Amino acid sequence: MLNNIGLPGLLLIAVVVLVLFGRGKISSLMGEVGKGITAFKRGVGEGSRDDDTEARRIEDAEVATPAVHTSDAATTAEREPVESRNS
Repeated sequence: MLNNIGLPGLLLIAVVVLVLFGRGKISSLMGEVGKGITAFKRGVGEGSRDDDTEARRIEDAEVATPAVHTSDAATTAEREPVESRNS
C-alpha cells in the first residue's frame, strides 16, 4: 500500500498536515522531537561511559586482589568442597 506513494503524494500529505496543524504547532513539535533526540544521544553516551567505568573498576579490583594459591602441603580435607565434608 505504501509502495505507491511518490514525491507528489508526500508533498500533498505535508501540505495537509501544515494546513491542519499550522506552522507554529509543527515547529514546536519538531523542537520537542529535536530535544528528545538530543536527550537520547546524551543518555547513550552516558551509558557507554558508565560501562567503561564499570569495566575499569572490575579490572582494577582484579589487579588489586592477589590470587590465592593452595600449597602442596594442604590436606585433602582442605581441598574438598564444603558439601562433601558436611555429608
